[in-house]
Amino acid sequence: MKLVECVPNFSEGRDLEQIKAITKEIEATKEIQLLDVDPGESTNRTVVTFIGTPEGVLEAAFKAIRKAAEVIDMSKHSGAHSRMGATDVCPFVPVSGVTMEDCVELANKLGERVARELKIPVYLYESAARKPERRNLATVRAGEYEGLEEKLKDPEWAPDYGEAVFNPKSGATAVGAREFLIAYNINLNARDRRSAQHIALNLRERGRSKRDAEGKIIRNKNGKAVPVPGKFKEVKAVGWYVEDYQIAQISINFTNYHVSPPHLVFDEAVKEAEQIGCRVTGSELVGLIPKEAMLMAGRHYLKKQGKSAGVPEEELIRLAAISLGLNDISEFDPGKKIIEYQFKEVEDSLNDKTLREFANELSMDSPAPGGGSAAALCGALSASLSAMVSNLTVGKSEYEKVQDLVKDLAEQGQVLKDELLRAIDLDTLAFNRVMDCFRLPKKTAEQKQERADAIEAATKEATRIPLGVLEKCVTALKLAKEAALNGNKNCLSDAGVAALAAQAGAEGAYYNVLINLPDIQDRDFTKETEAAATAYKTEAIALGDGIRTILENELWEKLP
Repeated sequence: MKLVECVPNFSEGRDLEQIKAITKEIEATKEIQLLDVDPGESTNRTVVTFIGTPEGVLEAAFKAIRKAAEVIDMSKHSGAHSRMGATDVCPFVPVSGVTMEDCVELANKLGERVARELKIPVYLYESAARKPERRNLATVRAGEYEGLEEKLKDPEWAPDYGEAVFNPKSGATAVGAREFLIAYNINLNARDRRSAQHIALNLRERGRSKRDAEGKIIRNKNGKAVPVPGKFKEVKAVGWYVEDYQIAQISINFTNYHVSPPHLVFDEAVKEAEQIGCRVTGSELVGLIPKEAMLMAGRHYLKKQGKSAGVPEEELIRLAAISLGLNDISEFDPGKKIIEYQFKEVEDSLNDKTLREFANELSMDSPAPGGGSAAALCGALSASLSAMVSNLTVGKSEYEKVQDLVKDLAEQGQVLKDELLRAIDLDTLAFNRVMDCFRLPKKTAEQKQERADAIEAATKEATRIPLGVLEKCVTALKLAKEAALNGNKNCLSDAGVAALAAQAGAEGAYYNVLINLPDIQDRDFTKETEAAATAYKTEAIALGDGIRTILENELWEKLP
């Protein structure tokens, strides 16, 4: 699932009607979930957080900026926070299924449209910056709104999008792309802020000032303190005492959890605390966290135990929460704390039904869910069985030589299982979209053409979904083969069922590709798709036949 977070900051924190007018634009956009609206009276600023598909987020951001330009007059604005425009900043943040490059592209698309349609100068910052000196938001915003008119006269500060013309009502907007910021606190069994600060200085990237034997700060020839860098890059930390909890905490901001993930910093904090006679009792998540950060932690702690990390994501998250002590102060609810879980890609998901409910739904007189969803389910069952065989091989002394292999197989199986489970819904959604397109009006020539184009696009997408399932079922067959060759021999029959299920899923998906092709007018698309589908099907049959031979030979040998 492609998911992007957007955190625009608007220069209004007091007039709730104006704020509501802006957020209504976001809420009315498809494929969007509004997560938080945080107005500040003294700063006269509101931070809004929403997530959604890249297309949805891009549209919602533009509509919100447009509304802010309509209701906010910067010539009358005052507040404690730095600002230069009605929409002061608008960063895009990759959450899942998208890269930083994708977010940079979104920033550029938004910047161009805002400048062109709203006549607001736009500066790109952070990862979207075109010039190194513009990466830092503080530099871009220097002079604020009051100095913007003069700033725009300087050729060095020509906007990245739009003319260098002062817009007195809306000012300028900084549009950027940055990593997800995780706000996280580590709890100590102490009330001493200095203990927490001591650990924080050792952990954070900025580190501490170097001191001599007498404890005095050592300075360079320019009079600046000589720094001693901390242990983790992209980490900001400070120690403080929390009156409500009556404990000291190490308060941490992770500006790039891919570089320094929370679990590694937590483990190091435990070591640091022990050295000064303190104990880490747990930790606290402030706000939301990407699912991948939790999955990374879960895998980390399983691997430290020498166990397979190829378990369902729910188990990885549960283990991560326990290992990090996230329930120490208050309950950690994944449904409320993991950002991906705030956005439902599919309402009334087939994945949420019981086996009986799904089978009942499948058996009804509606065409969807149908064979495409069933094929995806076959593939998911296959991947699950291969993961099971692999996990039942982990830790067995007689399979010592293949431990790394089967652990990796188990992880691959879990990822593939989740992708194919998602495809159950996607196949049904794609079919329903085709049906929706057939219901579009066709009274005028223009409507007929729009309807035909929509049907063509939707039918292509309804073909791509089973083609993807077919490709994934081939991968599932390869996992089943490895499980049969290297897995626990007591699970040979399970590996065999994995292979049969994957082959059924592959052939079923193949038929679902073929049935759509005659309705597609784009002949190049149909030829390329048919060729790819046929190649995958041929590979699937060959793999299935090969696994069947392996299984039958092995099983016959076991007979007395």
